[in-house]
Amino acid sequence: MQGKRMVRQLSDRWLAGVASGVAAYFKVDPMLVRLGFIVLSLFNGIGVLLYLVLWLLLPNEDAIVIDMPTQVRENLQEMQHAVGPFIARVRDALNELATYLNTTIRRP
Repeated sequence: MQGKRMVRQLSDRWLAGVASGVAAYFKVDPMLVRLGFIVLSLFNGIGVLLYLVLWLLLPNEDAIVIDMPTQVRENLQEMQHAVGPFIARVRDALNELATYLNTTIRRP
């Protein structure tokens, strides 16, 4: 019998599937795990570091893991491809918010 392992989910992923994978492993709501990462990030910054470490170490749910160094290399390549578009989406959302606030807030 094969044991349950923690993997990064392909479905319900916002960035890398870490939070949804942790949530599936512990059978909790992914929003609670995401909130946990955010709270840890705000209070001492460890949430971002923890997320990145888990992203590096956890395989995708469809990955065939040969060995850990190969898994880490594959995850690093995925990080390089995913982070750029994610930062662009965040930047665009912040620009839209700034534009909205500039048009709705009247200055004296």
